[in-house]
Amino acid sequence: MYHKAMNFGDRLKEEMEYKGMHHKELASKASINPRTLLTYVGGRPSMPPADVAVRLAQVLGVSVEYLAAGSKTENALSFRQRTLVENFEKLSEKEKKAVESLIQKLTN
Repeated sequence: MYHKAMNFGDRLKEEMEYKGMHHKELASKASINPRTLLTYVGGRPSMPPADVAVRLAQVLGVSVEYLAAGSKTENALSFRQRTLVENFEKLSEKEKKAVESLIQKLTN
């Protein structure tokens, strides 16, 4: 199965979805024109200037490095990891222990 490599626009869109943020809200918080933001997440996404990338990353709570290259800083979690952690935290203690046990069995 072929998976398209993610680019800046893909990661930006994924973070917006994760935060439940519409493009107009993100544009407003990052002090950029909503149409400009759409050029970064559209069909042919482009990379914004560094100052804009910094503002977008700050609003979304991720690093510029992550948005630009997909690289994470040492303590950063991916979208998938954050979702797993958030769902795990919703479980009861008994359910958490069962999940931990299952993970131990699957990884040994």
